[in-house]
Order: sequence, then structure tokens, then C-alpha cells
Amino acid sequence: MEKKQGLFWALKERGKSPGRKKVGVSNSEPVIARSRPVGEALAPLMEGPDPDGAEIVGSKRVGSGLGQWVRGQLSRTPENKTSDLRLLLGVMAAPLAPLHLTTTPPFPHLTLKLKDTPIESCSAQYILQQYSAASGGHKAQSSMKNAYTVGKLKMIGSEFESATKVVKSRNGCRGVESGSFVLWQMYPDMWYVELAVGGSKVHAGCNGKLVWRHTPWLGAHTAKGPVRPLRRALQGLDPWTTAAMFTNAVCIGEKIVKAEECFILKVAADERSLKGRSQGPAEMIRHVLLGFFSQRTGLLVQMEDSHLTRIQSNGGEAVYWETTTNSYMDDYRSVEGVMVAHSGHSVVTLFRFGDTAMSHTKTRMEEAWTIEEVAFNVAGLSVDCFIPPAELRSCEEDEMEEKGIGNVVWKVEY
Repeated sequence: MEKKQGLFWALKERGKSPGRKKVGVSNSEPVIARSRPVGEALAPLMEGPDPDGAEIVGSKRVGSGLGQWVRGQLSRTPENKTSDLRLLLGVMAAPLAPLHLTTTPPFPHLTLKLKDTPIESCSAQYILQQYSAASGGHKAQSSMKNAYTVGKLKMIGSEFESATKVVKSRNGCRGVESGSFVLWQMYPDMWYVELAVGGSKVHAGCNGKLVWRHTPWLGAHTAKGPVRPLRRALQGLDPWTTAAMFTNAVCIGEKIVKAEECFILKVAADERSLKGRSQGPAEMIRHVLLGFFSQRTGLLVQMEDSHLTRIQSNGGEAVYWETTTNSYMDDYRSVEGVMVAHSGHSVVTLFRFGDTAMSHTKTRMEEAWTIEEVAFNVAGLSVDCFIPPAELRSCEEDEMEEKGIGNVVWKVEY
């Protein structure tokens, strides 16, 4: 405990929050990009690549999306390598879970209600009870106030497929981007993550009212729709949030995952949430989360996250983007009485279809991670550590927050 106090006491003395901790990036990198005009409203946080293969910065388009990545695989240059990294970080760095949490701390104490309840829901509640017990039990998890995690990871864009050809990465190990991440959480709904890979760093966070992200090429921007947890935390790091995420799940069957017989639980974002995340020509059609829980250990061993977006341009054909992420958790160890997965890997598939001119395209990306340090109930961690960047705060928002008024529109302020 002395070590934890020393870490956060030092940060406090320097006037820094944990969100300013360095994770392997040069000090010369600017923390916030200041490329937007004063007062310009921020674009919503994209949950996938730009459909036209370009990112938006202010009123300009910068070619850094899927099309740029494909060209990079055919003729690799330093510029194309940067494009590859942007796609990897844009999709895999800080994705959000499909649902907002509907439970409040302490850890939800699950009870089976058999009367007038479908058997699929009863089965899911029973499976969650087993998961709760296997991952540390109600007593250990209800005592969790905050958490701190440090890990290393590797990312690679491994394959691109079109209707006429398949292009695999020609660079093997040389195409792997290595990095690290630091994650802070304060229950039930505050979190902050810094992820550094290949010389670029992505920040993302949530103060319980707003989700935001910052990338070197887009600057700081907010997420549209309800506040949701960080999906990375559900990958064996946070049993409390994982159980809360599946509280209203149904059991849809069984499957063998890596020689483990598993129950499958399913939850899906409701229509209101999907509508809140849609904007302009981009319509979020569905977002589904599947959890595969081992029948032998009760622990979560696989998670599949899939969301579908429809892009309808003026006078053009509708284009559909389906993003599917399969994550596998391994090496569970007890940390202060809580079971935490210390390694795992994810496979992400981006599938584009509906445009007859291009037929379809499919991109495959992979990530592997290992956890180096985990701690719970860290002394010195406060709500001040989860304040969004100053560029996202306005005097108007501060006044409304003091009056207790709900969600507001966040604008740039200098």
C-alpha cells in the first residue's frame, strides 16, 4: 500500500492526474492537437474507419482510412506505415461497449426470479452467479472502489480481401506495432486510458457524463450517445463491469472455445441507444455483445462484439460497415481476491458491402496483450483524475454542471 500511496502522492504533488502518465512516447509529442477553429462543435467519436477511407480534421479530409491501408500493403512506404497505424489505433485502441450500465455499486447481487421469467433469462442469471463466484465473489468485488492496470500489447494489420483478390501482410514480424497502455477506473462509470503504439498515443476517458477520445491526427472529440464502458476493461480485467453488462442477457446456447465447453450469453443495444449514436448519413443498425463463459471454471473466456452501420450518401447507394471483434482471455490469476486475465488476443474484422462499384471488402487486424501490473483501491485516486481535456470544456458547460442540468453540447474553448 505504501507503494501505491507514493505513486499517486507524487502525481498530486506535481499537480498532475494519472491521465498525464507517460507510456513510452516522446516528450516532444503535443498532448492536444489545436487544429480546430474557435467555437466549432466537435464531431462524434467514430467507432470504425471513415467509410470513404479518410479522416476528417476540421473541414479537411486526410487520407488515412481503409483505402490508404490497402495501398500501403501493396507498396509499403513510411507514409503508408503511418496510415496503417492510424487504422489500427482508430479501431482497436479504445472501443466502447455496446450498452451503458444500468446497475449501481456495490456489485449487483444476482437473485434468480423464476416466476414469469423466460428460461433463457433464468439460465443467464444462474451463469452470472457462477461467474461472480468464480471471479472473486460478492464480498471481494463489492469492496472494489477503483482499479489500476498496466499492460503491453502488439497490433498488426494482417489481411485485406476484396471480391477479386486477397492481400496478406508482406512484412511479417516487421509489420507488428508494439506498445503499452495504462488504465484507471473508478466505479461505477469513470475510466481513463492511455495507449501508446508505434510512436503515437491515444487518450480516452469518461467522467460519468461524457466519453471522449484524443488522437494525434484528430485531436480531442466526444462520443455521441449514452455513456458506455471501455470495451478493453471487459476483456478479463473488470469482473464488476462485465457482470453488470450482462445483467439483462439471455442464454442462447453452448459452444466449445479452446477445448472449453461454454455457455453463450447475449445482450444487444436497444433502439433508443442506437438512435442516439447515429448522426447524419451514418445510422447505427445494431450492436450485439456475446459472452462465452466456461462451464468448468465459470470465467469469461471469449467475447464477441459486432456492430453494423449504414451509410447513405446523397443520391448514392447505401454502404454497410460491419465491425466484428473476437477477444480471447487467458492466464487468469488472483489479484487481491479478484480473478484477472493476464493475457489475451483479439481479432477484428471490418466488412464493407452494399456498394456495387466495389462489391465488398474485408480487412482483418489482430492485437495481443499481456498484463504487467494490476491494483485495486489505489489511494489518492479521485474524480479529478477523470476530468476531460480543457479543450472540451466551456464556461457554459461548467455553469450547467453546477446547476445540475443534464447533458450539454461540448465545444472547443481556447
